Amino acid sequence: MIENQVSEMVIGAAVEVHRCLGPGLLESAYANALSIELQLRNCSFERELGIRALYKGQDLGVSYRADFLVQDCVLVELKAVDALTPQHEAQLLSYLRLSDKRLGLLINFNQPTLLKGLRRLVNQL
Repeated sequence: MIENQVSEMVIGAAVEVHRCLGPGLLESAYANALSIELQLRNCSFERELGIRALYKGQDLGVSYRADFLVQDCVLVELKAVDALTPQHEAQLLSYLRLSDKRLGLLINFNQPTLLKGLRRLVNQL
């Protein structure tokens, strides 16, 4: 499954960003650094991907913006907060459902060890 390979690459890139910068910065700094790291790994991605929503068949327009879409298959949402909450997970699950993507990564850079701030969420797998 390509999503698993892409998620491994994204996690590796995020670990490298966290190793170099550590916790305590703003989310925007981590997003910029992750962009650079993904480019260095020759990985295609989109930033601030607009996600449209429908209500009873009516287009609501761009309702959400996902931080990253990597290799057109893995949504990545970044945080720099004390702790991830169920609301953060619900947000990413909504992005997955609305964009019809199957795999998402929720990454909180404000942790002493990045893997403690990592959640892998799936949609209809």
